[in-house]
Amino acid sequence: MTESLPEPSTASAKITPDLIVGNIGELLVCPPAFQGGLGLIPNGVVAIRDGIVAWVGPASVASEALSIGPKTRMLNAEGRVVMPGLVECHTHLAFAGSRAHEFQARVAGWSYTEIAAGGGGIMSTVRMTRAASREQLMLTAHRRLNSMLEYGITTVEAKSGYGLTTIDELRLLELYRELDRSHEVDVLPTFLGAHAVPQEYRDNPGAYVDVVVQEMLPQVAERGLARYCDVFCEPGFFDLDDSRRILETARGLGMELLIHADQLTRAGGAALAAELGVLSASHLDQVEEEDIDALSEAEVTAQLLPGATFFLGQKDYAPARRLLERGVRVALSTDFNPGTCYTENLWLIGTIASCYMHMDITEVVRGMTCEAAASLGLSGKVGTLEPGAKADLLVLTTEEHLDIPYHFGINPVRVVIKDGVVVVDRRVRGSRQQTEPGTTRRWA
Repeated sequence: MTESLPEPSTASAKITPDLIVGNIGELLVCPPAFQGGLGLIPNGVVAIRDGIVAWVGPASVASEALSIGPKTRMLNAEGRVVMPGLVECHTHLAFAGSRAHEFQARVAGWSYTEIAAGGGGIMSTVRMTRAASREQLMLTAHRRLNSMLEYGITTVEAKSGYGLTTIDELRLLELYRELDRSHEVDVLPTFLGAHAVPQEYRDNPGAYVDVVVQEMLPQVAERGLARYCDVFCEPGFFDLDDSRRILETARGLGMELLIHADQLTRAGGAALAAELGVLSASHLDQVEEEDIDALSEAEVTAQLLPGATFFLGQKDYAPARRLLERGVRVALSTDFNPGTCYTENLWLIGTIASCYMHMDITEVVRGMTCEAAASLGLSGKVGTLEPGAKADLLVLTTEEHLDIPYHFGINPVRVVIKDGVVVVDRRVRGSRQQTEPGTTRRWA
């Protein structure tokens, strides 16, 4: 694949990096500008200083821009692909228990709705999460982050929503704050108290919305526990009026807005996303042309989650091609959760997006990096290797980026660098040693 190369970043004075990654076969910069391509640089070099990308460009001009100091370290990419760390923009990270039995029920022909009506679904996980100790929740969430980091995910958005009481929602968000401080992966917390109406409010769902607006949101904001607020806007969950009320309250409290929209039915969630100008709308399996136009005009990023459609055995994938052709930015995510997409393998989602939504290699790679960052309001900060971004980058096992969605079901990551530090290295040591909370290990 041929595309215009970005101009190498230069400065009048040479940069003395902490780390230089060289002998890169294909360097994918992933510029954050909309439709910016992959910024592919053959035989590239990345220079890192103070945990930030300081310089990128072809090896042929690196000596003009860089100097090697006594503390400069070198990492030989051995002709392989180097790209930004993946940005996982939509997860339900912390929960207790398993719903493997529900998967078997679906295999036997039960629908997701029938399983939920029988006491399964979201509320099954809510019951198990409420009953779990903080230590249990921390341990399992930490292990999931370990797994995500192995797959090259360096930034994770993480939703609450399996507590559905004030004390339990706060507990999940406090856990995310501690994980962000203790784990290599950056954890970005989202308040999703409006995930489902809990059983105790089934006869009066409006009263639960009152709790979300009048009790949960103010406490979340006062404690600074969530950067984002999300709502599951869908019939049987939260209607348009309730979703608007919750999101507008959250915005008034200083949170940025996300929304689950038009996954199961075309219920107006995408139109509401455009009306409120949220950062991103997720799922969008049922959107129509006028919804797409509204999202494009409002510059709302689409978070597409084809793994959920695949895992539920459904056929209505989100219309990625129509979204892209109408100028909507498209991000990709696993939607990691215990019921509808229990996988940490974001690379597999890229293959599903290629096969069923006809996204090409550039769209897939951008969807997992710079577009995912845009969906969280983080353009230029993560998901790109342009100078000034966090030095989160991957050395892959392949020498050709076209292999990324083609060789599916594997983990193509050889080295993970987070904030300029090697944290996963399979070149000699094998797989990263799993750590428990409080024993985080960084490898230099």
